Amino acid sequence: MSRTHTEKKFYSKVILFGEYSMIQHSMGLVIPYTLFDGKLTFRRDNSAIIDPELKAFSLYLKQLIESNQLNIQFDVTSFEFDISQGLYFDSTIPQGYGVGSSGALVAAVFDRYEQESHSNLDISKLKRIFAQMESHFHGASSGMDPLISYLNSPILIKNKNDLGPVTLPKFPKGKGGLFLLNTKRSRKTEPLVNLFLEKTTNARFNDICETQLKPITNNCIENFLAADMETLTENFKKLSEFQFEHLSPMIPKLYRDVWVEGIKGGDFALKLCGAGGGGFLMGITRDFQKAKQVLSAHEIRLLLSF
Repeated sequence: MSRTHTEKKFYSKVILFGEYSMIQHSMGLVIPYTLFDGKLTFRRDNSAIIDPELKAFSLYLKQLIESNQLNIQFDVTSFEFDISQGLYFDSTIPQGYGVGSSGALVAAVFDRYEQESHSNLDISKLKRIFAQMESHFHGASSGMDPLISYLNSPILIKNKNDLGPVTLPKFPKGKGGLFLLNTKRSRKTEPLVNLFLEKTTNARFNDICETQLKPITNNCIENFLAADMETLTENFKKLSEFQFEHLSPMIPKLYRDVWVEGIKGGDFALKLCGAGGGGFLMGITRDFQKAKQVLSAHEIRLLLSF
């Protein structure tokens, strides 16, 4: 690969609905988030400083290829050579925030170095390949983050075997909106997911997830895709209440009072955005300017208005 290769951007992602409940096979809705992005590029000073993260990733991929575990044609030789020439992933995507920093890197590397005929790459196969590649960073991966970043399209997950791009509706112009609240602290996904999996071994908790969390999540997704924002706001509040009651270890302690204020005050409601523990929280409000005043002590950013 030459240094003149197009420096294509790969965007971060946001799980709108489905965090944790997708483990229980609920629906999920994930969208690209273009505020943050990353691209593979060479150092401007032409120095051949070897990026340790890419180097470790290339060794992992080489191991997969040599053991016939990576089921695609992948030019690992060119990838290794480019790393030796100073290739690195130039990214604005915050790490440990649940917005897909490693997913974007995997998508960028795959896009540049895979040599497969694209007619052979259906979305399920892509997801499996990406899960295999991204597991280097997380220990286990669904492959969803790289898939969103690679396709640069919203994805609706109906179940683990039925997923695909979806067109988002046109929302009515109004004062309301979905927003992100920055907790300004990173976290690791794996321990939080393991905690949830541990909780699901309790039959009562598992039943609550099955009978309450899954239906609420599915309703939120259906409301969102129908642009029924009034009903979505009601179901979002139910999701907020459920997470506060049953997933409180995932809510950063410093934000639990704000969370309760949202439920009781009615100006906004919050939910986890990804695994929780830090990163971003997601909120909904019927009046974004009012919510912004109420939350003036926090950094919030409008995701979409309605």
